[in-house]
Amino acid sequence: MARKFYLTATMPDGYVKTIGPTGTAFSHYWRIVAVLQNGKTEVFWGHAKTLAEARGKQAAAADAARQRGWTRYDFEIAELERTSEPPCT
Repeated sequence: MARKFYLTATMPDGYVKTIGPTGTAFSHYWRIVAVLQNGKTEVFWGHAKTLAEARGKQAAAADAARQRGWTRYDFEIAELERTSEPPCT
């Protein structure tokens, strides 16, 4: 059985996302914070095995904004840090 580990991303605004335990070697976490026409926000996120793969989600975000009528959105990518233990909460 593959060894499991935790992956943690810290976003520019201080938000911390932990993924795991997992055996998949993801390298980056991406997040879209979309502002809807009614002023509410929705958050979409995922992880990618390469920086190029994560950057590819940015084009998809632009398409989603047009299709869903978002008034604006922020797209961010953070590198994942690999640890053997989950971070303290």
